[in-house]
Amino acid sequence: MTQQDNLPRIFQANTDRLFQRVIHPGLAALPIHPVLTFGEARSMDEFLDRAAAQVDNYTANEAAKAFTLTLAALFERQLRIWGRGLGVTMTKYKAGREPLLDYLGLCAETGDVDLNEGPIGFNLVEMFLVANVFRHGDGTSVGDLRNHAPGRWTYDPSRYVDLLPPNEEQSEQLLVQPGDVVRYAGACARFWGRADKLPLAVKDPPYG
Repeated sequence: MTQQDNLPRIFQANTDRLFQRVIHPGLAALPIHPVLTFGEARSMDEFLDRAAAQVDNYTANEAAKAFTLTLAALFERQLRIWGRGLGVTMTKYKAGREPLLDYLGLCAETGDVDLNEGPIGFNLVEMFLVANVFRHGDGTSVGDLRNHAPGRWTYDPSRYVDLLPPNEEQSEQLLVQPGDVVRYAGACARFWGRADKLPLAVKDPPYG
């Protein structure tokens, strides 16, 4: 057994602790209203309640995107450490500058992880694209994410209202729900569970 052999289990445990102790409680603490009500309010209190519900849903959506970025950054750092230990290189790029999704595929192939087993690969790609859109706003990742996961662009004012001044930014209509963050965390944990070749590896966590 080598240090490299232990990395997937360590990475899975660190991801699980972050999810269980910080991300999941954080998401659960934010109220979400399944339906937002519009039209003329019968009183000022009703109007303010409706406005508060819109703010609640917007805040929960922003939190879900922020937690997705956190998970993506953690997984990328772990992946690059693991990949370097496996000797994965892309000669056209400096270490740490490899295109992430290409590097993910090479690491998975070298480490005998099947990204097509269930939705693992799909969810990891979606997670990275959501993180890029949240971090950079409009850009190439918007189109990539629209093609990969059109459900993230189901802009329905009865569920979510952009609270920014009127703008043309497509990225502001990105909709991420707590259940999506759970899927992303589960994909990270499942990836490391399958990369873990030691006895008693946990291949399927109880979430995502």
